[in-house]
Order: sequence, then structure tokens, then C-alpha cells
Amino acid sequence: MAEEALRSLDRMTLRERALVALREAIVTGRYGPGDHLGEVEIASQLSISRGTVREALRHLQQEGLVTPGVRGMLRVRSLTADEVDELFRVRCALEGQAVAEIVESDRLPQVVGELHSALDKLEAATGDVSEQLEADLAFHAQLCASSGNSILLDTWRHLEGPIRVVVLSASTENRRFPMSAGHHRPIVEAIERGDADTAVRVLREHMQAAVKLLNSKN
Repeated sequence: MAEEALRSLDRMTLRERALVALREAIVTGRYGPGDHLGEVEIASQLSISRGTVREALRHLQQEGLVTPGVRGMLRVRSLTADEVDELFRVRCALEGQAVAEIVESDRLPQVVGELHSALDKLEAATGDVSEQLEADLAFHAQLCASSGNSILLDTWRHLEGPIRVVVLSASTENRRFPMSAGHHRPIVEAIERGDADTAVRVLREHMQAAVKLLNSKN
């Protein structure tokens, strides 16, 4: 497995390597919200050209992780409290639609099994916050993917970058609490019963509680 990963890394272009390195630096918090991303400094650190760095940063801008700052210099995106609220309301609408489509589908038993597996992985993620965040996002991505609606999933994917930034910029306890498996299990249980209304209500309450904690300064 490790050898396969290394061979895959060897096949990556310089732009892809830069993209992976910069994305990891942002989503793990090494670059925090508002930090400027200087092409010259990054190019020197990664031993690549400024043009390659520029291409990678442009891609991260499309992902929503990076935004223009002073004098056009790119910086790690920082969301206001209102933007966090808007982000999670849109996310809730997408995931609520996913729930409705799952309950109406003839694949419900299979989907429930997949969601329980995602829950188990979330429960097992007791390491650092980054590990827990990946498991949390994987659960919600599985929820959207299980709808069978590719446009819905693609739209949700565009929210992933900003969600990561918001969660990682919150205090440790405030970001851990909403990601617990216990807060997600009632959603799966309602879906298993075919009760879309309850699943969506629990999902909405989950998102509202997350926003309140993530916007808290404590």
C-alpha cells in the first residue's frame, strides 16, 4: 500500500504536488484564516517555479480555500459569522434533499448499511481534530453520494473547502462536539425508518448547533 502511494506521488506533476502540499497546509491549520500566501516564499519552500505555485493557488481559489486579499495577494479564506450561517444553511438544504431522495429510492437498505459504516468510522476517529474532521466530512459526503444525484454531490463538494477552514479555525472543543458520532446517529436511524421529515429536522438542528458553536469565541 505504501509503495503504491509513493508510485502515485512520483507520477504527480509539479503543479499537483504544489496543490497537495498547499491544500494540506491550509486544511491542517499550518496556514490559518487570513494568512497571506506569497508566491515567492512558497516557490522557494517547495523548490518550484512561481508559475507553478500560481496555478496551484488558482485551483485552491476555485475550491473556496483561498481568496484575493490586499493588493491582489491571495490569502486563506476567512468567513464572517453571517457567512458561516449562510454556508451551513446551504449545506443543510443540500443534505436535506439528499435525505428525501434516499428515502424514496429502492436502494434504502444498501444506503443505510453504507451510512452505518461511515458512522462507525466517525466513532473510531478519536485522534486529532483533522482525523475527526475527515471522518465527519466523509459521512456527509456519503449521505449526498447515496442520493444518486451527481449534481447535488458536486455542489456539496464545492462547500468542502470553506467548511474545513471554518471548523479548523474554531476552538478545539467547539469543533469536536458537532462531529461526534452520537450527533449523527439519529439522522441514520430516521432514514432507516423511512422517516425523511425527522431525519431532516435532526439534520437542521445539528447544523444550527454547529453554527452556534463554530461562531462562538469561547
